Amino acid sequence: MIEQLHALLPPAPGTHAELLSLHFGSTIPGPKAYIQCALHADEIPGLLVGVHLRRELTLLESQGRLRGEVVLVPAANPLGGSQAVLGAQIGRFDLASGVNYNRGYLELTPALHQHLEGQLGPDAAGNTALIRRACTEALQAWSPATAPEALKRLLQLLAVDADTVLDLHCDSQALMHLYAPTPWAQTGLALGQWLGARVVLLAKESGDNPFDESVSRHWWELQEAYAGRHPIELGCFSTTVELRGEADVTHANARRDALGLLGFLEQRGHLEPGSIAPLAPTLKGLALPLEGVDPLVAPCGGVLVFGCELGQSVRAGQAVAEIIDPLTGGSTPVCSRVEGLFFAHSKTRWALRGQRIGKVAGAHAFRSGKLLSL
Repeated sequence: MIEQLHALLPPAPGTHAELLSLHFGSTIPGPKAYIQCALHADEIPGLLVGVHLRRELTLLESQGRLRGEVVLVPAANPLGGSQAVLGAQIGRFDLASGVNYNRGYLELTPALHQHLEGQLGPDAAGNTALIRRACTEALQAWSPATAPEALKRLLQLLAVDADTVLDLHCDSQALMHLYAPTPWAQTGLALGQWLGARVVLLAKESGDNPFDESVSRHWWELQEAYAGRHPIELGCFSTTVELRGEADVTHANARRDALGLLGFLEQRGHLEPGSIAPLAPTLKGLALPLEGVDPLVAPCGGVLVFGCELGQSVRAGQAVAEIIDPLTGGSTPVCSRVEGLFFAHSKTRWALRGQRIGKVAGAHAFRSGKLLSL
């Protein structure tokens, strides 16, 4: 294992931050996998999963079971990790700008069109190598203006040439679930089976260019653009793994999740067959459109009381929660617009008007535009 320390752009004189990346099997020819933990720095479950991944990957490397490089970034956001306000960690947004650390990555397709015109040929593998080089060059040409932008550029550079990218997050309180690209629906379901995910949410573009889409979206966009002229592979499967809720931090969960991720990597060809013992079978999750998720919104402020449990199926029009005005005692229901699975909700029990308080995954698309929360 090789450790690399990457100096980050200092936001002010006298400040210093570094990103650590761990490279396993870096001298072994073969596919590349990339895993990063806690891009939203206050989402802690991924950090503990990263500890277990490091132990397992160290052992697998010593046993000669890696088929290529596996890059692990055990704490993907040292900038957000150092932010706190009145004792509360703020790792989702940059405090200086309010920008989400998982939005605004470089959209590569426009630059790739310029670079690749007249360069692609009849060989799919050769085109894949050419596209990956062009991605790296486009990112190297990006001149970040801020420290968060510099962090995003670095993370995107580390991952953009990978065959498999796993971005480990968590929700507020939630079931295990995934976000995956629609063209990779079956692969997303396979990962969900390894992790015991109840739902895999599919989209080709969710809006605001989050990290996972920034390293994979250009593949199907180029495939569509050059259809009938040049063969383009889907060169990268990327996904956001939501490791349940913020407080779900246990060694039992973390070890099982780490082994599930590694079992999936074995299935993808990154590890020798038989490297990871099969896990206990889990209920196969649903693959549903991200456009079919109803983000439950508080119609008023007050005390938030949930009437449904996570994992419960709800009907369209059913009250999932109520908001109680402590001054009048009045109660306002919050109803789902769709029939589906209640899979995530807020950990706080005080709601403000307009706040997203939960999510129900339905089978039919009804939203468009920016599909993710802020």
